[in-house]
Amino acid sequence: MTSSIFQDAVADKSATPVTSEAPASYYERHIFFCLNQRSHGEACCADHRAQEAFDRCKSQVKAAGLAGPGKVRVNKAGCLDRCAAGPVAVVYPEAVWYTYLDASDIDEIVESHLKNGQVVERLLIPPHLGR
Repeated sequence: MTSSIFQDAVADKSATPVTSEAPASYYERHIFFCLNQRSHGEACCADHRAQEAFDRCKSQVKAAGLAGPGKVRVNKAGCLDRCAAGPVAVVYPEAVWYTYLDASDIDEIVESHLKNGQVVERLLIPPHLGR
């Protein structure tokens, strides 16, 4: 009869139990900005100054000392499939979906949500809005 380390561990009732908790995330929060560009005049976030918003968010996060491991990461994304609400950004791990109009909206997301953990209610995308 052959025995493996796995079988031995399973048979050993004194082994440390496995928990269902996920390990700590590398970042506390992660914000993704849709920067998708569509052809032929289809609605897309790129047509709503999404790159400018991404750049603003990234610089504000850095200036506030929020960037880096254990803190906040600002990332570009392709289509997030919420075009009807564009431009869009989503913050994880909370899965909070935002729309925005200008730099002051981005500043509010950074200060309120990314820094202090408070959702900016007025910028939330209604759950039914998709593509």
